[in-house]
Amino acid sequence: MSTGSRLYVYGIVHADRTLPPSTRGVGRPPARVGLLPVGALAALVSDVPPDLRARRRDLMAHQELLTALGTEGPVLPMRFGMVAEDAAAVERAVRAAAPTHLAALGRLESRTEMNLKAMPVQSAVEALVRDDAGVRRLAADVRRRPSYEGNVRLGQAVAEGLARRATEAADEALRTLVRLADEVVRGPEVPGCVLNASFLVPQARGERFRAAVEQFAAAHQERVELRLTGPLPCYSFVPREPEEFEESRSSPKPPGSPASPASEEGEAPGSPDGPAVRPSAVGS
Repeated sequence: MSTGSRLYVYGIVHADRTLPPSTRGVGRPPARVGLLPVGALAALVSDVPPDLRARRRDLMAHQELLTALGTEGPVLPMRFGMVAEDAAAVERAVRAAAPTHLAALGRLESRTEMNLKAMPVQSAVEALVRDDAGVRRLAADVRRRPSYEGNVRLGQAVAEGLARRATEAADEALRTLVRLADEVVRGPEVPGCVLNASFLVPQARGERFRAAVEQFAAAHQERVELRLTGPLPCYSFVPREPEEFEESRSSPKPPGSPASPASEEGEAPGSPDGPAVRPSAVGS
């Protein structure tokens, strides 16, 4: 790794962290990842691959490195594709925000991010008709007097009803799950979802959190489908990247967003604003 040339920045950790010599990151072959000390902090860096693009293998390499390191200590993750001009630029950026970084690392100690998305259950039309008198009347009207306009009205009523039931259930889930988390933030809207939220969960409560999601999903399977992704690097609970770092033009959306970044080699598993592990679908 050459400190005089451009560096790929994965994240920031405490200066006393150590990395196995085998630690690798993005690129083909995968670049060796090292620590660049900056006072009480250190940046996780590697050389910049000459063909850096948002390929699935590199998105996952970035994600998996941060996830693995996060099990051993707090990490402030950078989004995929953050590049600094040289080691001096990294040092300046990290030093300028050192108090903020140190405080954030303290908040993230022994914690992880879990992302939850909630969607209407498209197969629950029968339950909706059974429980919703308005939809039931529209359905009866269409059966008695079939028409294009009637079918359109019924379709709209069904879509709105399914979304309403999912939203109500998702709000209930949020009130239940927030008790197991230290913090919760709502992410940007995701097409087809009524909820996109990220939770900062103590690692000791991780299994309880997952079990609570599965239990709620099973109890409300006619109202909402829940998809839980995690553990993730804490993208949604860290400061923004320093301005000194460039973003690769081929980078996907910033970590912390709900969208799955598309890559040249297909769709990368979705996460809050960055590459993520494959979601586990519960209650589907």
